[in-house]
Amino acid sequence: MKIGTDGVILGAWTSVDNNPYSILDIGTGTGILSLMLAQRSEAPLIEAIEIDAEAFEQCSENFENSPWNDRLFCYHASLLEFVEEVDDKYDIIICNPPFYSENYKTKNASRNLARFEDALPFEHLVYAVSKLMSEHGLFSVVIPFKEEIRFLNLAQKAKLFPIRILHVKGNSESQIKRSLIEFGFIKKDTTSNPIKTELIIENGRHNYTEDYISLTKDFYLKM
Repeated sequence: MKIGTDGVILGAWTSVDNNPYSILDIGTGTGILSLMLAQRSEAPLIEAIEIDAEAFEQCSENFENSPWNDRLFCYHASLLEFVEEVDDKYDIIICNPPFYSENYKTKNASRNLARFEDALPFEHLVYAVSKLMSEHGLFSVVIPFKEEIRFLNLAQKAKLFPIRILHVKGNSESQIKRSLIEFGFIKKDTTSNPIKTELIIENGRHNYTEDYISLTKDFYLKM
């Protein structure tokens, strides 16, 4: 599975200002978000969960071959299984969930599992975060912009309040494509009016904007 732009933006944008001790990457795929946060933080414990066997194997191999392999651990489990078995709390929870509609299902079951929300319903994700996040923890997620209001409503029911929202556009002429949202349990002044910013990826084909380069340059070999 190739690395997508959504994951790179989320891994670079997620705040590590709370100096996390523990990080959880939900539905890690190849492990990209965990690896990025290992590069960006000093967190001694970074755990990832992945339900797909093939992705789990690749993630484990990527972790083992990384400079941070003593801090990275991957579990082959579903999210709800993990919630039931783990008592730990995490200072940062990060997730790039599958959110493709039924219309785009393919004949490749493994690909479907990674790409479609039925593998990880938003309701399950919000429930898990409410159980697993520490009191002063942060939860960062990337979702389709069209799902933003629904996701915010689900999160509010679990007492997760938005702190920052980033709207992502492919170029200046295109519609908003993605919403990145950072949540916390603590209701602050910003949660009723979260800090909203916008990121435009390209000025033209492979002509990346200064904002995108500034955000992601630490993670690309050629940028």
